[in-house]
Amino acid sequence: MRLSGRIALVTGASQGIGRACALKLAENGAAVVLAARSQEKLNEVAEQITKQGGKAHIFAVDVGEEEQIKSTFKAALAELGKIDILVNNAGITRDQLVMRMKRSDWDAVLNTDLTSAYLCIQQVIGLMLKQRWGRIINITSIFGQTGQAGQANYASAKAGLIGLTMAIAREVGSRNITCNAVAPGFIETAMTARLPDQLRQEALKNIPLGRLGTPEDVANAVAFLASEEAGYITGHVLSVNGGMLMG
Repeated sequence: MRLSGRIALVTGASQGIGRACALKLAENGAAVVLAARSQEKLNEVAEQITKQGGKAHIFAVDVGEEEQIKSTFKAALAELGKIDILVNNAGITRDQLVMRMKRSDWDAVLNTDLTSAYLCIQQVIGLMLKQRWGRIINITSIFGQTGQAGQANYASAKAGLIGLTMAIAREVGSRNITCNAVAPGFIETAMTARLPDQLRQEALKNIPLGRLGTPEDVANAVAFLASEEAGYITGHVLSVNGGMLMG
C-alpha cells in the first residue's frame, strides 16, 4: 500500500486516531499535512514523522471556523501544489441528555464533527476532479450507526458523515475519486479514557474480540482506503469495532 508521491491532509492530527493516521500514511510514503489546533502537539507528531524519514507540514487550525479552514487549505495548496488524500478526523464531544442539552453544545458538535468535513471536501474537490484521482476518508463512529444515549449531537453528526460520504461518492466516482468512511468502535484514546470503568467493562462484554481497539487499528483501515488497492471501494463504511456491531 505504498503512497509515494501522494500528499495527505489529516484533520485532528495532533493526537489519538488522527495522529495514528498521520503516522501510518507517512510510513506508507505519503507527505502528510498535519492540521489541528495545538501547534505544540503538531510539532511532536511532525518530529516523529521526520525522524522516521517521512515528510510533514504543520498548519494550526480550528476546523470549527470556516475562514480558518479556507485559509489553511489555500496555504497548503500554495506550498504543496495538491492534496491527494483527505482524512476528515477532527471531532469533539459535548455530552448531555437531550432534554438538558444546550443549543450551543449541539451547534458546536455539528459544526466541528460534520460541517467541517463538508468544508474541507469543498477545498480539495476541484483539484481532485482536475487530476482525476482522490481519496476522501471520513472518520465516523459506531454511534453514528447505533445512536447513543447522552450523545444526540455526536451521534447525529457522525450519522451525517455517513450520508455525506455516500453523497460525495456518487458525485465524484466517475472521476476516479473515492469517498469512504471508517467507523471506529471503542478505541483507546484520551476521549474514551474519561469513560467510567463500569461503562468500559460493559462495552468489553459486547466486543467479540474481547478488547478495546487502538488508534493504529483505525489507521490501518484508513491507509488501506487511501491506497491504490482500494480503488474499487467507494461509498462504503468500514467498521473497526472488534465485532461490536455486525451487518
